[in-house]
Amino acid sequence: MHKISLDARVKDHLQRAAAASTGRSSDTVYGGHEQVLRHTLIALTAGTSLAEHESPGEATLHVLRGRVRLTAGDDAWDGIAGDMIIIPPRRHAVEALEDSALLLTVAKTG
Repeated sequence: MHKISLDARVKDHLQRAAAASTGRSSDTVYGGHEQVLRHTLIALTAGTSLAEHESPGEATLHVLRGRVRLTAGDDAWDGIAGDMIIIPPRRHAVEALEDSALLLTVAKTG
């Protein structure tokens, strides 16, 4: 068995995001492109966004810290720490409304 402290990683990645010119930092926590399941920790500083992109498969976004907005077309969902947002299977974007940390979980289909 392997245990991962998300709290420690969140703290580290929020510091990295604050120091980065892009305002973000991320790391695969478990899985990868060669596996079906992948968990990625993403830290974004307030005002930073992940530009619109295709959905990678079945996916959820668990807000660990902060507040974010996921948009897909005319639809938008706000999430705060503790919320899980089901990512729609279409183009979408994510914006950090305040310094935020997210756990993106993807199960590739096909």
